[in-house]
Amino acid sequence: MASSSGVSSGSSLLRNSSYSEDLYQIMDQRKRKRIISNRESARRSRMRKQKHLDDLTAQVSQLGKENNEIMWNMNVSTQLLLSVEAENSVLRAQLAELSHRLGSLNEIISYVNQSRIGVFGTDNEQISDAYNYCFMNPWNVSNQPVKDMIMY
Repeated sequence: MASSSGVSSGSSLLRNSSYSEDLYQIMDQRKRKRIISNRESARRSRMRKQKHLDDLTAQVSQLGKENNEIMWNMNVSTQLLLSVEAENSVLRAQLAELSHRLGSLNEIISYVNQSRIGVFGTDNEQISDAYNYCFMNPWNVSNQPVKDMIMY
């Protein structure tokens, strides 16, 4: 029986060593799969990170373009505003001058009306000509700077 127990312990060692080799191969295979899986996960993570970085870079570029366009539009609008303000200033000066001239013409009319009724009567031809000259052709004035300003 001694020989049978020796054989059985030898086969049990053989089985145990075969089992441990199988176990070692299984564990080695699992370890390799885990390493490969970790590498793939790290690669996907790097790819996501790179894509996110590329998206942010594209967004920075797009926002820079939009910012430049807004700045250009703002500069154009500012130039237009300054132009309109300058034109408005000229128009206000013309309004003041024309208002002054209208006041002067109204004084002339008042004087002519008083002179016509009080001194000359209502049928005087010279007063009528002066009246027509003032109102039928109001731009015939001797004040040359005013003419130049109006023609501007």
